[in-house]
Amino acid sequence: MSETTDDQLTRDTYDRLSAELEDLTTRGRVEIASAIESARALGDLSENGDYHAAKDAQGKMESRIRRLQHLLKTATVVDATRSPDGTVAPGSVVTLRYEGDGEEETTDFFVGSIEERQGDLTVVSPGSPLGQALLGHSMGDSVAYAAPGGTLKVEIVRVGS
Repeated sequence: MSETTDDQLTRDTYDRLSAELEDLTTRGRVEIASAIESARALGDLSENGDYHAAKDAQGKMESRIRRLQHLLKTATVVDATRSPDGTVAPGSVVTLRYEGDGEEETTDFFVGSIEERQGDLTVVSPGSPLGQALLGHSMGDSVAYAAPGGTLKVEIVRVGS
């Protein structure tokens, strides 16, 4: 896995993730340690469901801590409002129509980090082939990008934030 990242976070998301990391490394670790100690006091660890559940929760929490530490260390903080000219930028919600499939159906995407997710929108990383193709383009533009099944072409129907 590469040590570089294309994660771009708004200041609000960066601050929220920093607060989450602080909470997990302080309160979270204390609570998990307490739960493990309480479960350990119940006796035989080989058949102790509370102990195994607490250890599982500890593993998941430590994984999240490592993810947050890496993300916050390598992410670039961007201004979500830096594209007033209507071009696609990190933080944009983009409505796309796939060309050549014969349908008039459109799909909304959020261009940014998964940590910036907005509701049920599908997230497109700015570093992905689609994300790279969209950045800097405006409503009405058509862009092509390499997908696993070949080159796809999409029309940008709307750009919002």
